Amino acid sequence: MKRRNFIKKTAGATAAFSIVPSFVLGKTHIPPSDTLYVGAVGVGGRGGGVVRELTATKKVKFVALCDVDDNMAKGSYEAHPKAKRYKDFRKLYDKHISEIDAVMVATPDHTHATIALPFMRAKKHAYVEKPLTHNIHEARLMAKVAEEKGIVTQMGNQGSSSEGIRVAQEWIDSGVLGTIEKVDCWTNRPVWPQGLRNINEGEPVPPGLDWDLWLGPAQDRPYHSAYLPFKWRGWWDFGTGGLGDMGCHIMETPFRTLGLGYPYEAEASCTTVWAGDFVEANYNKACPPSSIVRLKFDTEKHGNVGLNWYDGGIMPDLPDELKDGEFIGDWSGGSVFYGTKGMLVTDCYSGNPRLLPSSDMKYFNKPEPTLPRIKNGRGGHALNWVEACMTGIKTSSPFSYAGPLTESVLMGNLAIKAFQYKVLKEGKTQKDWAPFDYPGRRKLLWDGDAMRVTNYEKANDWVTRDYRKGWEVK
Repeated sequence: MKRRNFIKKTAGATAAFSIVPSFVLGKTHIPPSDTLYVGAVGVGGRGGGVVRELTATKKVKFVALCDVDDNMAKGSYEAHPKAKRYKDFRKLYDKHISEIDAVMVATPDHTHATIALPFMRAKKHAYVEKPLTHNIHEARLMAKVAEEKGIVTQMGNQGSSSEGIRVAQEWIDSGVLGTIEKVDCWTNRPVWPQGLRNINEGEPVPPGLDWDLWLGPAQDRPYHSAYLPFKWRGWWDFGTGGLGDMGCHIMETPFRTLGLGYPYEAEASCTTVWAGDFVEANYNKACPPSSIVRLKFDTEKHGNVGLNWYDGGIMPDLPDELKDGEFIGDWSGGSVFYGTKGMLVTDCYSGNPRLLPSSDMKYFNKPEPTLPRIKNGRGGHALNWVEACMTGIKTSSPFSYAGPLTESVLMGNLAIKAFQYKVLKEGKTQKDWAPFDYPGRRKLLWDGDAMRVTNYEKANDWVTRDYRKGWEVK
């Protein structure tokens, strides 16, 4: 089926809700109340990890596995030899839409919405890796379709199922920190090459890879090893940089515990990479090696809250309350909450809160647990989704929540792009001395309800993307 016809067909799909027992539909497999039948797209790399996590629940059967790269998918294929195999997710849809209850998508960021939405519109439950989408428009659309179709959804930010994030919320709600005024968040990402080279020529496509399908909605270009297998995260057309990679993990704790919602303001400053004397590398194309992003939120409980993001080795100030030799966060990053009565440190993925100074922990009467816990905590994130599909319990990160969280993360990327953005002066080339017009650093003002930047029109181009013909997301 051609892509345009595929979108047209699936946009109005009215497939029966998959929770109906299979014997009613005349099928022979066990009903969804006992086994969840899943089609998985993107089953190498991180996707292979999700396949293993779903397999470990002992409640999932993979009907079909799909990946554009046979070599990356080898482990998943060998672990599930009876599952049908495809490179093109559209074939999985055409052949198995009536057999599956749910879809799992763990492809690169730029194809999440393109792949997930047709299945969601056919009322299939959805598990999609973080960040939920590549741009804000897609995140808003995914949340809308999930609500309209009444399906069970989960974003792959495993920390949202952790014990630690619930403890952090109970502590903050107890008032021990007073009013939260600021949160500093940081990560060690990128841990891949970022912003270092211009891609001027292509390379032979490796055996087993369908490059055209991998590109999906991105504009056509030759294959190059600078993009794969993991380095795509550092290119705006495919990835969302260090912030997109880790923001849905690290910003998760302040977003949930403080009820942040949409930011109303964003600004950034970033590293500039030089390919030669006065010649910038990959201007407007690659994510910067490091950045600082400042977001501002208006919250119901805490008023105005500033959230500062640091990546690429840049770190926030060390709190004076931190003892010599004490660390904040874990290897991947963490957060510090600054309140009017005290300070709180949380780790990257699972919260694990502690007060600063650490001596305060000796005198702190921890509040009794009030929030429901997820079975097996962070490690039970996949099981949480599977059981929700079967029984109707709530998931930790449904798209109604994960969509706005992703939007806030991607709003930071709009600020980064605004800082980076420049155009060649008329009649100049990148080899000329000082060839660019620099719009300059600016604060972006965001109207979340209208989904628009109100003070810099160019930034609204980045709220969505320029989709390759035939791959539009609507």
